[in-house]
Amino acid sequence: MEFGFSERTVYRRCLDGGPWQRILPGVILLFTGRPTRTQQVHAALLLCGPDAVVTGLEVCRRHGVRRGPARPVVDSGEYAEVQVLIPDDRQVRSVGFVHVTRTKRLPGGPTRDGVPLAAVPRACADAVQRGVCTISSLAEELDSGSRRGIAAPTAVLKELRAGVRSAAELAAKRLWPKTGLPEPWWNATVRDAEGRFLGIADCWLDEVAVVWEIESSEWHLSPEDHDLTVERAAGFTAAGAVHTATKPTKLETDAPYVIGQLRATYEQASNRARPTLTAERARAT
Repeated sequence: MEFGFSERTVYRRCLDGGPWQRILPGVILLFTGRPTRTQQVHAALLLCGPDAVVTGLEVCRRHGVRRGPARPVVDSGEYAEVQVLIPDDRQVRSVGFVHVTRTKRLPGGPTRDGVPLAAVPRACADAVQRGVCTISSLAEELDSGSRRGIAAPTAVLKELRAGVRSAAELAAKRLWPKTGLPEPWWNATVRDAEGRFLGIADCWLDEVAVVWEIESSEWHLSPEDHDLTVERAAGFTAAGAVHTATKPTKLETDAPYVIGQLRATYEQASNRARPTLTAERARAT
């Protein structure tokens, strides 16, 4: 091995009562006792390999959230979860206290104390979407703690409270004012004329019954989630809504195209009778 220890030696020293411990597959701590949170985070990054970045609540804490939502604990009761983003082509799975998410687009962010962090919008959205915490619990902590260094999380939480639930949707919400179209509802619950649930629309224009979906499989959805997204789109269309979709990368690489697409969709919807669909605004959690 790289540091002169054979696999047999490592195995023996990690046995019960030995001087070392195996914290994750292939990751050894050269001491006994509980590792610090920072050591847990570095262990997660070693497991996940180059280019991996930490996301979720850990990033929020490193931007000023010190108390507030309790960190979730894994079934073993040993360590709190660390959320990590990895390149889409890397074959690393979630294990122990590490929750791994593959993404085709790693979000840029700062490196603090040697830890690469996802950008704040992505991290906050990941924390809420993962169920690690609620929007309200994060907001309460920010309101009660020090104001130093929390401008970015505070701004993101404001958007999350407006109904945005993913990093891709945050980018979409920031693009929307440039369309010149009426303000939509984000993550609205849509039902058909009989009151049957159709789905949660990423973006809903109530006056003309338009659904704008952000195809988040490019960011972090599983294939199963993507299939559900396709089925939901078909349900909206069958019920009479006008549906359009955009990939997250398009929001950044070709914003004029996306804006034109949205304006054309709105015009198309305005020229037909609005179907009898009802919607409810998302509630902050």
